[in-house]
Amino acid sequence: MAKLDSEYSSSSSSSLLVLLLLSLGSLHNVLGGQVIKVDVGLILDKDTIVGKMTKTCMDMALEDFYATNHNFTTRLVLHPRDSKTDVVEAAYAAIDLLKNVRVQAILGPQSSTQAEFVINIGNKTQVPVISLATSPFLSPKENPYFIRAAPIASAQIGAVVSIIKTFSWRQIVLIYEDNSYGSGILPHLIDALLPINTQVRYQSVISLSATDDYILGELYKLQTIQTRVFVVHMLLPLASRLFLKVKEVGMMRQGYVWIITDAITSLLDSMDPTHIEAMQGVIGVKTYVPRSKELDEFRKRWRKRFIQENPDIEHECELNIYGLWAYSSVKALAMATEKAQISKPKFWKPNTNGENWTDLDVIGASEMGPMLLQSIRNMRFNDLSGEFNLVDGELQSSTFQIVNVIGKRDWEVGFWTPKYGISKHLMPDKDSYTTNKDDLIKPIIWPGESYVVPKGWEMTAMENRLRVGVPVGNAFYGFIKVEKHPQTNDVIAIGFCVDVFKEVMDHLLPYAIQYEFIPFVSPGSNITISYDELVYQIALDKFDVVVGDVTIKTNRSKFVDFTMPFTESGVAMIVPIKDDESKNAWIFMKPLTMDMWLIILALFIFIGFVVWVLEHRVNKEFRGPPLQQVGMIFWFSFSTLVFAHTEKVVNNLSRFIVVVWVFVVLVVTSSYTASLTSMLTVQKLQPTITNINDLIKSGDYVGYPEGSYIGELLKSMGFDPSKVRAVQAFNEALSKGSTNGGVAAIVDEIPYLRLFLSKYCSKYVMVGPTHNSVGFGFAFAKGSPLVPDVSRGILSLKEGEKMNEIIAKWFSKDKGCIDQNDIRVTFGSLTVKSFKGLFLIIGVSSLFAFIVFISNFLYENKTILASNCSIRQKVAMMVSSFDKRKDGSSDRCKKPIAVDEGMAISTIATTAICGDKQ
Repeated sequence: MAKLDSEYSSSSSSSLLVLLLLSLGSLHNVLGGQVIKVDVGLILDKDTIVGKMTKTCMDMALEDFYATNHNFTTRLVLHPRDSKTDVVEAAYAAIDLLKNVRVQAILGPQSSTQAEFVINIGNKTQVPVISLATSPFLSPKENPYFIRAAPIASAQIGAVVSIIKTFSWRQIVLIYEDNSYGSGILPHLIDALLPINTQVRYQSVISLSATDDYILGELYKLQTIQTRVFVVHMLLPLASRLFLKVKEVGMMRQGYVWIITDAITSLLDSMDPTHIEAMQGVIGVKTYVPRSKELDEFRKRWRKRFIQENPDIEHECELNIYGLWAYSSVKALAMATEKAQISKPKFWKPNTNGENWTDLDVIGASEMGPMLLQSIRNMRFNDLSGEFNLVDGELQSSTFQIVNVIGKRDWEVGFWTPKYGISKHLMPDKDSYTTNKDDLIKPIIWPGESYVVPKGWEMTAMENRLRVGVPVGNAFYGFIKVEKHPQTNDVIAIGFCVDVFKEVMDHLLPYAIQYEFIPFVSPGSNITISYDELVYQIALDKFDVVVGDVTIKTNRSKFVDFTMPFTESGVAMIVPIKDDESKNAWIFMKPLTMDMWLIILALFIFIGFVVWVLEHRVNKEFRGPPLQQVGMIFWFSFSTLVFAHTEKVVNNLSRFIVVVWVFVVLVVTSSYTASLTSMLTVQKLQPTITNINDLIKSGDYVGYPEGSYIGELLKSMGFDPSKVRAVQAFNEALSKGSTNGGVAAIVDEIPYLRLFLSKYCSKYVMVGPTHNSVGFGFAFAKGSPLVPDVSRGILSLKEGEKMNEIIAKWFSKDKGCIDQNDIRVTFGSLTVKSFKGLFLIIGVSSLFAFIVFISNFLYENKTILASNCSIRQKVAMMVSSFDKRKDGSSDRCKKPIAVDEGMAISTIATTAICGDKQ
């Protein structure tokens, strides 16, 4: 133990000796006249926690800086002034420092409202103002002599919005203090919320001078709003009062969400324990400060000195980020002063009549101010707060902590960075920006000590029932029908739309919603004439939601928000069905087009001729009288259809042609049989009209439901307005027809048409769709937080079996009806394009065989062609050779029967056709 004491004494003596030498060196420099004193003004609120903390940190910063930089030729001398939390006092303090002390720079004030006036004075006198003011309305670009030594308040917007996105809240209420600091964040927050489809439902502005009764009244007003997510952006004094009243009125309970910004979160350690107790479950964001050994040692020294300088502090305070920024800003100013080589203060004054001079004119403009400004505007160094990086006069910050107020302190639950979003670590193992609950370090404990994520919205006491508007007098009762109970007179709504709505609201939402149906009738009528008028009642605050067969349309979405559609989309038409096509006597001709028939006939003749040419020389069955041989050509090719020809082919080329031809005939006959079978069996129902363009060209009347937007749609599609009729009874109008006061077709949305066809599917068929539409949806008030939850419920319902049960309940088909999905609207005849490949194969094969045969034939008779006989004699001899006849004459060039030498070529062709005349 003695040895340790000896070592400790020795170490302490060495440290004291070093400090003494440094002090003597500094004293020598001062006595020698080498040190230049630079006067710096310090404006702060001495009676506030932040003001006291800032003063202690700045004094320690000067001591620490010059203890390690004793060779600097400049020394900052602080001249503190108390702004007394007043704008006028802050401005007066700045003028006093400039006029009487001739300061070269001003540190502070800490409040944005005070800083605004002081910065204007600094711009006028060219004296840099280094302040912790964070209001976005104060910009170094617009105020060249303003140095922001704290990150701008809008830098934390990304972290706040990420929290909102993580939990899918669609509406928030912003509470801020009534000054430039409070309102400065508003435009940035609104812009950042747009990409995540979240709205600022209400803005609550509270003045610094607001009484407790005013705050209570404002909170009672907020209770009447459905939104339960509140973002609070104000300074600590007002925030402390606010949260005491929040707890008092019962708004710090389960279901509520409170998010606080950096100005409050960073000072939680300095708050009274009573105020902390009123904030249990609050989420906050604050600038991240990296931990270090130097920071820990500084905290210990600062705490000891702070208590000594402020013995009257009622509760223990901890050093926060504002104190660290103040500490670094003094260091930055000291380094900039040394770099600029500041000399004695000198202010030049304008050449004006002294009688009209103001205090600022008397002060003049600092000659050293521009040099000092350039030295400090872009400064970067590592300090206790991490990296202190000034870029164009503004401190940069990119990493924020997400904390949860639990017990007597705030607990870290995650980090946020612009690159990675929310994460558990500063350097996460991911490459993209994410905002998932799984990215948090641990689950958040919400107000009311609940681990259940608040939905962000709830029915208020004044709105305990959802007002559901429903149409009256709808012709399609399968969708919705409204009646009144005969005894209780209560409104009873039934139908497909009502069942879907009830299933979603009662079983698929994560919370309970009470609602009541309210019928709507158009003025001067007992039914709902216009659905546009019905939906507009939501904008008039008559209904909270409209349920029914309401189509999602662009003009309606301007004043309401629709859920996702719960029915299929599209506009189609229904037309009468023709008589059974199988009764047509010429139906056997319909499977093939006329071109197809003609080409097949031509192929029969061509194939028969080619086979006859190939077989005539070597096959006696292909000889005989001319008429018999012509008949043989047709018989052989046509008999291939039924594979009934008895003639045998002996030539290999003929066999090749016959094989290919049989394959072609097999494919064509199979296709013909299949097409004819379909026409005689499946295609028993055919629409009278298959295309809406044909309906326009024919000039027939077309119908649409009375009061529907389909009428305007038809006119925009090119229909003559005089040919468009509004009808109520679809069956009656279609039965009459276009020429008898009815219509040729009905155009409507697919859900209506399917309901109609469930009763009349044997008489009509649906053709289309002819136009795209979104479908039916539920309409809610603009910005209603129910919309995403109900949409998710509809999606879940459509993916399950319950939706099929609801459809079967209201739209079950008559047993005698044929499923419309099984009806083939059109059957096209088989065309040449479908078989051009086959035809090409048989054509090329036949021509190939024919060319080979002719080549062989000419080769065998080349001696005749080389003789000196006349052309007439050569032809006769080749014909003789083709028919394989010899007359035994020794005259090589015996004259043939043909006497006209000019007809030689036609003679061989005639002989080839007529063959042997014996």
